[in-house]
Amino acid sequence: MNKVAQYLQKHLNGEILTSPDVLRYFSTDESIFQLTPQLVVYPRSENDIRKTARFTWQLAEKGRVVPITPRGMGTDLTGGSLGSGIIMALPAHLNKVIELDPKTGVVTVEAGMSLDKLQQVLHTHGRFLPPVSDVNKYATVGGSVSNNDSGRNSYKYGPMQAFIRGLRVVLANGELIETGRISKRELNKKLGLASFEGEIYRSLDKLIEESSESLTKLAEITDHSAAGYDISDVKQKDGSFDLTPLFVGGQGTLGTILEVTFDTEPYNPTRDLLVAGFADRAQGWQAVSALNALKEGPSAVDFIDSSLLTALENINSAVLTPLEGGMPGMLLFIEIDNDGQRIRKKIEKKVSKVLSGAGAEIVIPKESERGSWERLRDSASLYITHVSGKKRAIPVLDDGQVPIDRMTELFKELDGLLEAAGLGEYAAWGQAGTGLIHVAPMLDIASVGDRQKLFKVMDAYYGYICTIGGSVTGEYAEGRMRGLFNNRQFDEKALDIFHKIKKIFDPLGIYNPNVKLDVNADQLKSMIRSDYSLDHQYNHLPRG
Repeated sequence: MNKVAQYLQKHLNGEILTSPDVLRYFSTDESIFQLTPQLVVYPRSENDIRKTARFTWQLAEKGRVVPITPRGMGTDLTGGSLGSGIIMALPAHLNKVIELDPKTGVVTVEAGMSLDKLQQVLHTHGRFLPPVSDVNKYATVGGSVSNNDSGRNSYKYGPMQAFIRGLRVVLANGELIETGRISKRELNKKLGLASFEGEIYRSLDKLIEESSESLTKLAEITDHSAAGYDISDVKQKDGSFDLTPLFVGGQGTLGTILEVTFDTEPYNPTRDLLVAGFADRAQGWQAVSALNALKEGPSAVDFIDSSLLTALENINSAVLTPLEGGMPGMLLFIEIDNDGQRIRKKIEKKVSKVLSGAGAEIVIPKESERGSWERLRDSASLYITHVSGKKRAIPVLDDGQVPIDRMTELFKELDGLLEAAGLGEYAAWGQAGTGLIHVAPMLDIASVGDRQKLFKVMDAYYGYICTIGGSVTGEYAEGRMRGLFNNRQFDEKALDIFHKIKKIFDPLGIYNPNVKLDVNADQLKSMIRSDYSLDHQYNHLPRG
């Protein structure tokens, strides 16, 4: 056991582990990367995290940087939960509901609690947290907030950030702060603090004043992207101030989130489902544009592309049983969650009219048929776990947001790009209503040739998305994987602002370095593992 581990073992209540099998487990997440930590801390209290941060701060002041990486369940696809120093594993002990107001639905929970358990608790009180879906429900609260996750219902309700009232966070020097929107008068008090917290408020306020013109332009991107730091929402016109938007989507690069206070919504377990099949993609995306124009529309609009349907024919054709009369070019799965059957039927009628106008074949499944249609909707899990010889689906183009009116154009570019690289076999799916798209090509990641193609394809794909007004992130933040392409999405002024934010919160570079910012392509290439798998998710079946 190294000296850092020995010191922490004497001063923390939580466990400190350095055994090879533990380090091997935490050296991977759901991304294609591998990075072995020095030790793993299982904190039992906020004091354990504060003491660890304070100790690493003191080491860094002496010139020895031991990074801290907060970690949930390791479901991150971007390598954002990997670190070379201390892994702060929160789920083991910090996994409880602290307070729940059944009248307002406001709930405060520890960061290590799983979203699935939180959702179950909320359901017993007739509430739910809309961004939680089958895709992210096995992640932790802290991980989901740090990624600013979107889920199936985010089409209607918005991403995770829309529901966060405030946070408790441990800063890089071990100070504990609480975030939430404060008035101009309260801000003045913060500006007068002699602590590190006061220094942060002063530096941020100055940065915002100096960068007002750039922030207006930056807001146009961060309003529909989880990339970078959302500084545009920190200070409002009335002078109110909130640090929360910087930590949401920050991926543990500015501090360790301990607790989160959420607003929630009334829960209606009855949801109507419509399935629409289209002859081609153009028809499908035309329908999505029309659905988005409805004043009162559905709660979710997911899509499956023909590429995934084709792949499923070889993987598990039984999942395609609901389809009759040939293979569609695109499928939409539309949910309506409004309370009251009369309202749902009214919206269903409007939605059906839009779909018919776009040439769709519409199915409203009977209760006995619904399970098979939902199985098809969630069938990306069958594809991303499939292995064909030495090839398997690799999440290198896994996230992105594209303007709906450019989506057909994107697929033409994607087809040509992958064909030219010799990676023609792929599948695509996502949240159609918000333009969130997941693409996973089949490749042999152990092959030097395929690994070389990988970065060229990523660069071309995300570069193209940015040229048509899209974003390198959609459903979650960029991490290491797509942090490499932030220079395609943001100009030099924006990137400079992000670096200044990182410096303000983490001047010694302790928290999760080389995530989001300062991502090096050569370093990433050296981190690619040849035995990629989704072993961090197999207990509950990985979701696309």
